[in-house]
Amino acid sequence: MELTKEELGGRIQAARESCCLTQEQLGVFAGLSRVAIGQIESGMRSVSSLELDRIARAVGRDIQSFFVSSFVERDALAAHFRSDAALALQADLVKVLQDSLELGHEMTKLERLLEIDRVHLVTASYELPAPKSSWDAIQQGAKVATEERQRLGLGVAPIGVLSDLLEAQGVRTGVVALPENVSGLTLVDSTIGVFVVINAKHAAARRRFSLAHEYGHVLLDREHPGVISRAENRSDLLEVRANAFAAEFLMPAEGVTQFVVAFGKGGASRAHVAVFDEAEAVQVEQRAAPGSRDIQLYDVALLAHHFGMSRISALYRIKNLRLISDREFQRLKAEEGSGVGQTIANFLAAPEAPLEDLSRDDFQRRFLALALEAYRREEITRSKLADLARMVKLSPNDLRALLASTKLD
Repeated sequence: MELTKEELGGRIQAARESCCLTQEQLGVFAGLSRVAIGQIESGMRSVSSLELDRIARAVGRDIQSFFVSSFVERDALAAHFRSDAALALQADLVKVLQDSLELGHEMTKLERLLEIDRVHLVTASYELPAPKSSWDAIQQGAKVATEERQRLGLGVAPIGVLSDLLEAQGVRTGVVALPENVSGLTLVDSTIGVFVVINAKHAAARRRFSLAHEYGHVLLDREHPGVISRAENRSDLLEVRANAFAAEFLMPAEGVTQFVVAFGKGGASRAHVAVFDEAEAVQVEQRAAPGSRDIQLYDVALLAHHFGMSRISALYRIKNLRLISDREFQRLKAEEGSGVGQTIANFLAAPEAPLEDLSRDDFQRRFLALALEAYRREEITRSKLADLARMVKLSPNDLRALLASTKLD
């Protein structure tokens, strides 16, 4: 679509204002002065393709979005800026959001070039009223997790590679270095769809939980174009709900109970049963040896390994399911804190989060594979391939070696 300088400037201004950015803030992100931004927005100054590319990235857009006939003023990054007025001051987090959206836009372009259809991947959504209390949030999260497991036919068994499951549901996933207090974030964009990013700095078990937590936001909070899961917001009702979803989704109550009972643990030491034959009842009592049903830390280690969780998460789970008392929980937690749990896990060869290697980044691998395929088909240039490789931290030397070994050059 052909635009005048004034029309393009007006769209740039609308995109900036939708992100609640000042001209000076946009200038910092785009490497331009406040005066230059003002002149561009007013149509008094032309904008080069390189400058427009930097401006588009600063507001989380694809450069082509400025030239479509029906310009959309608000998008995922704008929603984040509007929900958090202080976000513009958090340069490291803004950069992650910008990088993630840029990668998503480029991935979408590659899929279109290669005629890959993702329309059939429809992500589910559950419409519930906003929780009124923390207890309400917990009940909602657990209920939706149970329903989602049923919808996916998972039963009560452990979930394998969680990122693969989410990708099959139309959710892009990525592993990115985020600020320490951010466990993950969810982006919902009209162009790239749903994109979940988790913190590469966190331990594998925590990343797995964060992935399930963000999936909870995807299913339950779709009306929000973006969510940032921060440690300081963990008591917010939507965060409580997503945490409850993740706990039930990864460690379903029935599955946990079955696992514990299979080891002869978790039940009462004394059981009474009355067998009635329509005339009279026969009383039967079963007594277990004192302490024989008490859950030990090695049971917790096996449980955590089975479901791909951390031992501390498994501890809280069995406490919340009332499989252990508060006193037992405190005893086991103290043992775990002293390092005994790790020693036991090493002895049993039962590491945390064994079901998948979340240090890998499936998004990055798929992104590079699609870029190579587009290059092989001559849909993109060598220069464009190098730009895409740089976006996922692949060095020019590594790219040259790869192309040489595959004979794509």
